[in-house]
Amino acid sequence: MEKRQLGKSDVSISEIGLGCMSLPSNLEEAEKIIQTALEHGITYYDTADLYDQGENEKMLGSLLKSHRQEIIIATKVGNRPNENGDGWHWDASKEWIQKAIHDSLKRLQTDYIDVYQLHGGTMEDNVDEVIDTMESLKKDGLIREYGISSIRPNVINRFLNKSSAVSVMMQYSLLDRRPEEWLSLLEQNDSSLLSRGSLAKGLLTEDEGLIRAKKTGDYLSYSNKELLDTLVKLKALDIPLNSIALHYVLQNGAAIVGASSKEQLMETIEAYKSKVSIEILEKAAEITKKDKYTEHRL
Repeated sequence: MEKRQLGKSDVSISEIGLGCMSLPSNLEEAEKIIQTALEHGITYYDTADLYDQGENEKMLGSLLKSHRQEIIIATKVGNRPNENGDGWHWDASKEWIQKAIHDSLKRLQTDYIDVYQLHGGTMEDNVDEVIDTMESLKKDGLIREYGISSIRPNVINRFLNKSSAVSVMMQYSLLDRRPEEWLSLLEQNDSSLLSRGSLAKGLLTEDEGLIRAKKTGDYLSYSNKELLDTLVKLKALDIPLNSIALHYVLQNGAAIVGASSKEQLMETIEAYKSKVSIEILEKAAEITKKDKYTEHRL
């Protein structure tokens, strides 16, 4: 599998990364997925302290500890559990980040995180304090690099302009092309795009896409009729839809995909292996909308 460098850092990741939020809680089933990923050259594993109240990190740490030197582990911070155990609240303070990193390291059974990401962010955050804290963690060797996972352009812009963040994780797919307006911002700041949701909740899959669309109703700016019409036109390109979807986002960065079964991950890997011409990708772009974010603008 091809690699992508994150920003100007010395961290390189596989073009397809595994988003671990959808891993089954059953350890045996999760192990099958992780093993399949490792066997096919996936080196990037993305989780968050929020997922399953930290249990996702624990499971990932257990399954990956014997492969630690071969892989890249990314996790996220900012969502703090409420003291009563019911839900969480946003906390991007220095004190919380410094505590959360040690909790994540313990759960992941490692002494460093490769990519530590702010899990959202607001314009009310003390961004200078957040960045200073990330830089301090980097200096102390607890993290190698840091980034942000957000869909708020104003938050991303401020964070990138003030920091040395190497990555931005955004929801990005053929049906959600809003990040394209901000690709130049990432390039100017030497930050790499990590795409999540590239199959648009299964709408951009070959066999299930139309079935899911009929049950979905409207999707983002697409009315249900527009969605169905768009999927029919994409399928008429006569290339597996999940292959088109994956290779479309890979033009601009790595794709972080989820999988709840070994079979589902294999479908994605096969889609990645399929060749898709630039002409097909251009036609797919003509068929879909190039929307823009209406909120959280600069």
